[in-house]
Amino acid sequence: MSRPTNSLIHQSSAAAMGATALNADGFGVGWYSEGDPVPALFRSVQPAWADTNLGELARHIRSPLFLAHVRATTGTPVQQTNCHPFRCGHWLWAHNGGIREFATVRRDLFFAVDPALFPGIAGSTDSELMFYLALTFGLEQDPVSAVERMVGFVEDVGKAHGVQWPIQMTVVTTDGKRLWAFRYSSEGQSRTLFYTALVSTVRQLHPDVPLLRQLSEETRLVVSEPLSDLPGVWTEVPESSYGIVQPGQDVLAAFHPKQP
Repeated sequence: MSRPTNSLIHQSSAAAMGATALNADGFGVGWYSEGDPVPALFRSVQPAWADTNLGELARHIRSPLFLAHVRATTGTPVQQTNCHPFRCGHWLWAHNGGIREFATVRRDLFFAVDPALFPGIAGSTDSELMFYLALTFGLEQDPVSAVERMVGFVEDVGKAHGVQWPIQMTVVTTDGKRLWAFRYSSEGQSRTLFYTALVSTVRQLHPDVPLLRQLSEETRLVVSEPLSDLPGVWTEVPESSYGIVQPGQDVLAAFHPKQP
């Protein structure tokens, strides 16, 4: 998080590929510990570069799965409950992008959340609402179908209110065992998303990088922009696609919104 040339902490002040170079409206880290299915969360409204506790945690915490995010608000308040990642049970969720004209459509979207899940919504962001809509549409049972239904619903509501391009997103969600990443936007010009090549391939390309010898064959990074400029390491997720990082064979396939 802090060591690469283009670390997430660096991106909080100088992102190269985001909608804005400055992501100073808070940050968050979620991670899983052995024997506990509920992930830990550390979130702050401080800019990531200014929080000394973040460096301490990053240096000492060890986990098989991290999810981290630096925030640039699209209009909702700068407060801890609006910082990503969001958590519900053993699930984590982070999002880049936005629901366009959110103030216009939010009432219709909120009413679609399962009443049993609704009390868990703590903040006011479109990102957290998207998470709870995906949970409502079956994230626990079938994550891909749930996110496709969530996006289809948001687009339907947006278009009913005259919004031309209702949704812009890259989303990453995980249950602690697998990780799902989605890249989609209504206009087909989505935020960037990249993943790393197989560790064995990267080692062959860069045998002189000591860090690569410490990684397992199952290691993958999914990022909004590359953390380094090492050739052959980073592959862009195609437009309107999703990926699944899991033990064994990973998945990359086309993403299609569905009518919920």
